[in-house]
Amino acid sequence: MKGPVVERHEVVVIGAGQAGLAAGYHLAERGIEFVILEASPRVGDVWRHRYDSLLLYSPARYDALPGHRFPLGRNAFPTGAQMGDYLEAYVAHHRLPVRTAVRVDSLRPASDGSGGYLVMAGPRTYGADHVVVATGAFQRPHVPEFASQLSPGIRQLHSADYRNPGQLADGPVLVVGVSHSGADLAHEIAAAGHRTILSGRDHGQLPFSVDSRRGVFAWPILRFLAWNLLTLSTPIGRKMAPRIRKGGGPLLRIRRSDLERAGVEQFEARTTGVSEGKPVLADGTVLDVANVIWCTGFRPDYSWIDLPVVNEDGMPMEYRGVVDSSPGLYFLGVPFLYSFTSMLVLGAGRDAAYVVERIAGRREARDQVNTAAGSEAA
Repeated sequence: MKGPVVERHEVVVIGAGQAGLAAGYHLAERGIEFVILEASPRVGDVWRHRYDSLLLYSPARYDALPGHRFPLGRNAFPTGAQMGDYLEAYVAHHRLPVRTAVRVDSLRPASDGSGGYLVMAGPRTYGADHVVVATGAFQRPHVPEFASQLSPGIRQLHSADYRNPGQLADGPVLVVGVSHSGADLAHEIAAAGHRTILSGRDHGQLPFSVDSRRGVFAWPILRFLAWNLLTLSTPIGRKMAPRIRKGGGPLLRIRRSDLERAGVEQFEARTTGVSEGKPVLADGTVLDVANVIWCTGFRPDYSWIDLPVVNEDGMPMEYRGVVDSSPGLYFLGVPFLYSFTSMLVLGAGRDAAYVVERIAGRREARDQVNTAAGSEAA
């Protein structure tokens, strides 16, 4: 019985977000053959399917991928939909070989001893010498187990499913989690007229909003620090990296004073349980609410990778995206892959360039070995 037909490529990139497309750009520039596999029906859908009011935290001048400017004013902040459309236009501009609606089920070593990999996607099997996993580290929305004990009458949404206040039931809203999305959504929901309670301690804040006048002028400085100082090459960067990877970034746009002015009731106590169907804070406060929005982040899900390359926290064991234990395997789109900019579109190009440089080096070394072997045989 014949095995599955294997479609061969030199490089398979999994994921057509900003990280995967930046990798595609650099691969094309070096003349390395590749294909990019994207699970969504359209490139950019991950951005289009976020909450309606989403704005990027960096201005358009810092949101372009290599080789194609962002079609907005330099200081404008793109919406999620605009970012999605930009990524789709980027593929067309550079004629990148992206295949949409291809969901990868597993990644495993090739069994022929070639040192390559097999990528399984439904009925299709792709073989490659190099695989770049650019799916992002946070694919699985996280909700605490006790959420199932809340009263069925309470409307629950994770931030991944929230679009706008029109989804909410009449009555008070508890927003759980005070990072970027928690602050943004609490502010929006309060402005829509709901009594809004925000639970949890934030991780600090900038002294000004990123889209204020001061923020616009400060962006070159912020960019310099995030690009050069907050990296894995510096002590402060190495100290910050684990915290950032867990989703502990400071408030950037909506800050404490904005929440206070909007009437958001802020509790530093975390939401830790349920009493008679109602959410309970760590200080014992029981909240009578009609809605709970879980801004409790995401968890990595690399369970489909059949290789021992993930640590106990579910994160890939790599350095700057290179997996030494599995030559030819690389990761992109991981928060703080090298610097604070890795969590922004701004950093995608540099991270991808480093990985593609390693792919090119490994390819050249292999070619030299093959040339030497051919010479000896002659």
